[in-house]
Amino acid sequence: MENFDFGMVGLGVMGRNLLLNMADHGFSVAGLDLDAEKAASLENEANEKHTIKGTTDTKEFVQLIKKPRAIMLLVPAGKPVDSVINSLLPHLEEGDIVVDGGNSFFEDTNRRVETLNAKGINYFGMGISGGEKGARFGPSMMPGGNENAYERLRPIFEAVAAKVDGEPCVTYLGSGSTGNYVKMVHNGIEYAIMQLIAETYDVLKRGFQFNDNELQEVFESWNQSELHSYLIEITADILKKEDDLTGKRLVSLISDTAKSKGTGKWTSQNAMDIQAPVPSIDLAVTMRDISKYKEERVTASKLYPWSDASNTDKASIVATFKDAFYFTMVTIYAQGMAQLTIASAEFDYGLNLEEVAKIWRGGCIIRAKVLEDFRKAYKANTALPNLLLDSNIASTLNTQQKAVREVVKTGIDKGIPMAVFSATLAYFDAYRSETLPTNLIQAQRDYFGAHKYERIDKEGIFHTEW
Repeated sequence: MENFDFGMVGLGVMGRNLLLNMADHGFSVAGLDLDAEKAASLENEANEKHTIKGTTDTKEFVQLIKKPRAIMLLVPAGKPVDSVINSLLPHLEEGDIVVDGGNSFFEDTNRRVETLNAKGINYFGMGISGGEKGARFGPSMMPGGNENAYERLRPIFEAVAAKVDGEPCVTYLGSGSTGNYVKMVHNGIEYAIMQLIAETYDVLKRGFQFNDNELQEVFESWNQSELHSYLIEITADILKKEDDLTGKRLVSLISDTAKSKGTGKWTSQNAMDIQAPVPSIDLAVTMRDISKYKEERVTASKLYPWSDASNTDKASIVATFKDAFYFTMVTIYAQGMAQLTIASAEFDYGLNLEEVAKIWRGGCIIRAKVLEDFRKAYKANTALPNLLLDSNIASTLNTQQKAVREVVKTGIDKGIPMAVFSATLAYFDAYRSETLPTNLIQAQRDYFGAHKYERIDKEGIFHTEW
């Protein structure tokens, strides 16, 4: 007993694959699941080099782990996490470590940290990105919790994480709920980039009549360029997949009513709470919501017909969209990273944005070639409040302003929604505006509500009897 390096509660796809990954790297691991079949299958998947044990007995499971114990939970967020914690607590001792590897809301993590710290238990919230394949062969991991306790976890996490240029895509991010907050924003960026890809696909397909092969070739070629990223890569794969029954491209047979698990919404909601503008993420969430009203959209499409026959050379279209896509993608990241900067000050996380960019370069869903540029920007200026203020990034985006404006106008002319393209450009134009018309809004607020205002020519707070 007490000779296993690490324990996992929840032996679904993610939990099982992450344990097998650890076993591949020479760590002895134990898994707990109330489903006897899952517990047994863990050992069945092991090879002769692995030291793995599966069990359905909570007490036995806890006793298997070396002290101070390191136990991860990979169960659905919410009440299931609290339920598992309560089942473990009678068997844990002071100094033990519990890691929640799910997509828990960061405020729930704060509550659990406070509760378990009072009992002498170190609680970590850790975002994990990369899906099933990432868990098995190298995810990006975002842990937050007690820095000293992290040393018990670090050798294991660094071994199993994805590697880029030999550097593991995991690092200690900060105290409390830092890890869950970073993962929440990661997912918000993910929402926006997925919507950006969908809008590009839509306007090329509906607006310019690109056929399936042409669409696939666009994304395939983009993935060999500065746009190289996981989401572009899988889009190219998706677009060439044929349905076994009909021979048609499978994507054309999939419902356009999108599902979500809420992390994008959480990003938007908290961004508004801390006054961090992220309109690209907001609109990506909104577009998923609109997609759910299929019957109403079908009716509206008949009430408000619109068509635009204008066309142009397809090679020119692709070149313009490529520049516009890069511009928009970078500005989406800029919004998300700026939210992390604001949240770090608001919640005293002490985030190092260079480290965040580093661990997002591999393993995670939003990994992309451009993240290395972001890492360099934050390394050059650790106090950089927004990536758009980096001179190297600015020099590139300045060459692409014309393209993104043309793309947004194209969407308007063709009646095709370009929500993320449009919102991102509006954010960019607002951010680069030395003056905004909010002076008028301040005057209006004072007129109807005596909310007062500040002046640009002298100090103080003023009210006018309009």
